[in-house]
Amino acid sequence: MKNINCYFYALVFLGLSLSSSAQSLQPLFDVHVHYKWDQAEMTSPQQALDILNKAGIQKAVVIGRPADRALQLQRLAPDRIIPIYGPYRTGNEKLTWQFRTELIEEVRKGLSSGLYHGIGELHLIGGMAVRWQQSKVFVALLALAREYEVPLMLHSEYSSIKPTLSICQENPKNRILLAHAGAVINPEQVEQILQACPNVVMDLAARDPWRYINNPITDKKGQLLPDWQELILRYDDRFMVGSDPVWPVDRGTSWDEADSGWMELQRFINFHRQWLSYLPEEVVKKILWENAQAWFSNNSTDQK
Repeated sequence: MKNINCYFYALVFLGLSLSSSAQSLQPLFDVHVHYKWDQAEMTSPQQALDILNKAGIQKAVVIGRPADRALQLQRLAPDRIIPIYGPYRTGNEKLTWQFRTELIEEVRKGLSSGLYHGIGELHLIGGMAVRWQQSKVFVALLALAREYEVPLMLHSEYSSIKPTLSICQENPKNRILLAHAGAVINPEQVEQILQACPNVVMDLAARDPWRYINNPITDKKGQLLPDWQELILRYDDRFMVGSDPVWPVDRGTSWDEADSGWMELQRFINFHRQWLSYLPEEVVKKILWENAQAWFSNNSTDQK
C-alpha cells in the first residue's frame, strides 16, 4: 500500500476538489456507500449527509453495518438515500455469512418492511468461500432478491471469472451489481462477464490508486488506461460510480479504532470525476447518474 505512486496520485487528486469545470458540478449517484458502527463513532448521520452534499452526491445507495445503520441516514434524507440490506454485523462475517442461516429470515423481514431496496454487499473471497450452490444461505438470498425484485450487490474477489459467470448465468432473473468491476480482474475478463450476463452491471468503487493498486484503471494523470476506456465506452450503460468510503483498507475492522472512510469520501469521488472528465459528455451523464437512476428507480421510493 505504501507505494511511491500513491504519493504522486495523492498530489494529483488533492486539487480536484477545487475544480470549477462544468463536469465536476454535475450531480452524482453514488451506488456504493457504507455506514458502519465504527464509522458512526467518527461521523454522525448529519455529518455524513453534509459530506455527501460537499461531494455533489445527490443520491446514494447505503449499506449499513448492522443493516439499520443505513436507515439513520435515510430518515434524515428519504429522497436521497436508498438503503440496501447489509448482511453483516461485524467485520468477520465477510467470511462466515454463507453459513449463518439466521440471515435468511433477517433479510426477508428487512425486505418485507419496505425499508430496504436491495441486498449486499455479499463478499465471495477466493479460498474462503464455498461454491455458491452449496450455500443454503446464498441460494436463499438470490431467491429473496428475485421475490422482492431488488438488486443484489456482489463482491467477487476471484482471479477467475468462472464463479461469477456461474452465478449470473444460472440466475438470469437476478439483477446483480458487481462491486469494484470484479475487483482483481482485468478489462478482458470484465467484458466476458458483461457479454455473458445482461443482468449484470458494474460499479467502479475502490478501483482507485489507493486501494486495488495492483489493478489500476487509470494512469498517473488520472485518465483511463486505453483498455479500460475502450471497454467503458463500449458498455457505457453498464457502469456506475461509487465511493466505498472504507479506510484504511489494509486492516480488518478493529474494536479500538474508528473507520475514517467518510473523511476520505471526497478524495474517492474526485478520482471518478477526474477520469470521467476525459470522456464525452453524454457518457459522463450516464455513468454519473442515468445508469444508477434507471437501475434503482424500481426499488426507490423516490421516482424522480
